[in-house]
This record gives sequence, C-alpha cells and structure tokens, in this order.
Amino acid sequence: MEKIACIGAGSMAESIIEGVLGRGLVSPASLFVTNKQDHQRLQYLKEKYNVQTTYDLDEILTDASFILLAMKPKDAHEALEKIKPFVKTGSLIISVLAGIPIETIENTLGEGVKIVRAMPNTSAAIGKSATAIAHNHLVSQEEVEDVVQLFSSIGVTAVVHEEKLDAITGLSGSGPAYIYYIVEAFEQSAKELGLDEQIAKTFIIQTLMGAGEMLNQTKKEPAALRKAVTSPGGTTEAGLKVLESLHVKEALVSCIKEATRQSKKLGKEYVK
Repeated sequence: MEKIACIGAGSMAESIIEGVLGRGLVSPASLFVTNKQDHQRLQYLKEKYNVQTTYDLDEILTDASFILLAMKPKDAHEALEKIKPFVKTGSLIISVLAGIPIETIENTLGEGVKIVRAMPNTSAAIGKSATAIAHNHLVSQEEVEDVVQLFSSIGVTAVVHEEKLDAITGLSGSGPAYIYYIVEAFEQSAKELGLDEQIAKTFIIQTLMGAGEMLNQTKKEPAALRKAVTSPGGTTEAGLKVLESLHVKEALVSCIKEATRQSKKLGKEYVK
C-alpha cells in the first residue's frame, strides 16, 4: 500500500490509522489525513502518529492507493462534492459511512470509481473490531484482498453482499453499545446488592470475557452453554425466569432490527 488518504479524522479514522501503522501496512510518511475544519484534531494525529496532515486536497488525493471516507455521515455529501474533482477513474474509495449505499457514492463521484463499503465497530480502537466488507463490480479480487488486509489490522473481517450491511450495522456496528448497556445493569445490581464497586467491575468484565472465549473456543451453541450452567431449581434458572418473564430476548431482537431499519433510513435520507 503506497499511500492512504483519510478524509475524516474522528475516532474510527484514528483506530484504522493506528492499526495499519502498527501492522506496518503503510509508513507514516504515506498516510495523509484531513478533516472539515478541526485543526487541533489534525495536529493531535500528526504529533501522535507522525502522519501527514493537510487541507490541500490535491496533495492528499493525488496517487492515493486508497481514499478512506471516514467523516460523519451528515457531512458526507459536502465532502464527496469537494473531493469529486480530484477523484480519477480507477480510484479506490473505501467508505466506513453507516447507511450510505455504494450506488449513492457512485452517483456523486461518477462512473468508473472503485468503491468498497466497510462496517467496522468501535472496538477497532483496541484491534478487536468485526468488519464487514462489500464492494462494487469494478474492484478486483486482489484489491478486495488488500482491503481485507487493511481491516484485519483492527480485528476480524468478512466479505458480504452489500444488502447485508444494514443488518451487520445493527448487529455488530451498534452491538458494543448494547453490551455496555447490559454491563450498566450488571453494575447497578452489584451496587444495590452492596458489592464493592471495583471488585464487581473486575468480575463483570471477566465474566463477559470468559463467556466470549467459551463461545469462541468450544464452538458450542450458546443455548447449549446456557443449559450447562442452568441447574433445575438453581440460581441461574431463577434469574433466567425473570429475563423470560420480561421478554428480554425479544427486546434485544427488536433492538437490533430497529438499528437495522435506522441504517436503511439513513441511506434513504442521504439520497434525498
């Protein structure tokens, strides 16, 4: 990867920058970053990662192997219009913009532009993202492999059809927030039960990590692991009965479906 141009300098952009530099996929001298107007943010990235920062779009986009769109979705239209004169036929665009379809980006930038959509999540900050990748027909298999390599630097990846990206946005894109919400409930219960705050936090985190590793290492279905912990008449069964009575599973399913609908809505609103 000779040069990466990053349009947007928020937390997701920083996570990707840290990942690709950490894996040695590109040198700081070949990683260019810009944003709408936050000079202070660019200065921070320059000082921390030694990347190149500029508001000169000709400098940042000329000869870029990848052009990464990482601005806020609400700023996408303005940003795409600004970079359009500098994007050439054959340029490879990577968008991490939630909800905005490939076709919409094509319509703005013009025909002949190679476009990849990627849906990472905020766990990219610690190299634990789950990133789904989709692309238009102009992207070669070799280029897909390069993009997979890029996002593998911040976690696991999978190539999917674009129509699945909204569901993945609802599931894993927004998913960390739902896990944190559950942790908040764990912490509240621990506090009400009089447990030491630090001990409770340590045990909650270890419980989550342990359950995740059990799913990963044993390859058993979650239902099987749940049943293995649930003794008739025991404490786990008592707790699960409360969750069932409050329809918690149904609420979580509805939560992810609603996030998926919102992702689709954002894409339609951009088109308007």
